[in-house]
Amino acid sequence: MDRPQLADFLRRSRSRLAPADVGLPEGARRRTQGLRREEVAQLAGMSVDYYTRLEQQRGPHPSTQLLGALARALRLSDDERDHLYHLAGQAPPRARSADHHVRPGLLLVLDRLYDTPAQVTSDIGDVLAQNALSMAVFGDSTARPPGERNMIWRWFTDSEARERFVPADHDRLGRVHAAQLRSVVAARPDDARAAALVRRLLAASPEFAEVWAEHDVAVRRADTKTILHPVVGALELDCEVMLSANHEQRLIVFTARPGTETAERLELLRVVGLQDLSRPESRGAAR
Repeated sequence: MDRPQLADFLRRSRSRLAPADVGLPEGARRRTQGLRREEVAQLAGMSVDYYTRLEQQRGPHPSTQLLGALARALRLSDDERDHLYHLAGQAPPRARSADHHVRPGLLLVLDRLYDTPAQVTSDIGDVLAQNALSMAVFGDSTARPPGERNMIWRWFTDSEARERFVPADHDRLGRVHAAQLRSVVAARPDDARAAALVRRLLAASPEFAEVWAEHDVAVRRADTKTILHPVVGALELDCEVMLSANHEQRLIVFTARPGTETAERLELLRVVGLQDLSRPESRGAAR
């Protein structure tokens, strides 16, 4: 691990970004150019103290998961991401590894979508990045352990994953998840991660095993969902899916039709952000 060069690279990468580049407000007047340390730490999901120690050449060896989070937070290109791993004494992730580096272009679009829920996922359902409104609607997937950030895994193994969807849609959505995963496995039979996810699901969920045996195949591109939000109520959202060039990552955007109750409820969620809306004081403020 080259601590001096790692610290220098982090500082310079941070200085190149403005808050608007990563979907953050400009805030108070800044003495220096670029993001603040606490903003990078927030985007990467780590403590400010940990990130500060990295820039001060006294941090511990960062894990591959943490390096991947830093690469996304700093909007690094593939080459810059690999350089970050090398400086930290780690091997850069191979193609289709668990790192799932989100391309800066997708993150740039995600950052601009401040008034509609949006997220970037892999084609096998790993949630790679969310904007603030997506977290307010669906919860913060990035706060979960890496093995539990997969939408398909959670759908078939965690009852809480279904609580925000109307029961009448459960069977259809389960089949959609399985059909999407089936299409990936067929297109990439050598993808160890996709195969491992299928094995885990077959062992953990009789429901998945039953649906998987039907051999339905479909690539998900558009849908309409009704989300049962625990505070603001039902949200009827149109779901549009935009694929990356190699189709292995997708930007999912959830939009409400203008003038509807859903549009008003989304605006409420945007205003209150990620507050704990279950608290009485938050509910009072939201009325």
